[in-house]
Amino acid sequence: MTGSQKQAIEAIRTDLRSPERMLRLLQGDVGSGKTLVALSAMADVTEDGGQAALMAPTEVLARQHFATIAPLAATAGLKAELFTGREGGGNAKLAALAAGEIDIAIGTHALFQEAVRFKDLALVVVDEQHRFGVHQRMLLAAKGAAPDLLVMTATPIPRTLV
Repeated sequence: MTGSQKQAIEAIRTDLRSPERMLRLLQGDVGSGKTLVALSAMADVTEDGGQAALMAPTEVLARQHFATIAPLAATAGLKAELFTGREGGGNAKLAALAAGEIDIAIGTHALFQEAVRFKDLALVVVDEQHRFGVHQRMLLAAKGAAPDLLVMTATPIPRTLV
């Protein structure tokens, strides 16, 4: 891990341990390791018995996050599941999430649908936060008792005139 990733993880870890609700922006270039930093935060809240949700704006990005996170989570003894509109939650998967048997829910807008319930949503991670409205982020956060919020965005690439 890079020094910046370690610094971000420690800052987020400090926020997660604070009695105040975390509202933090994680900004970095594409491929800079934001997902790894987010996974560290998600693992931290699950150690305390909470659940985490990572919401991405597209199914392709949600599947990409799931492919990265699921094997790492499994190695740590955590269960991650994918929730998108295409595959739906399925009654068994939705019941497992509500029972707290799923530690990390990764998905699209499907995560804030009425049928999706968490036992103890402690952390919401929103990737490409600018692609979601405030209302949509609030709908997902409302599925927990004031969960911490980590929003991620890629560093904008400045345009120059030549």
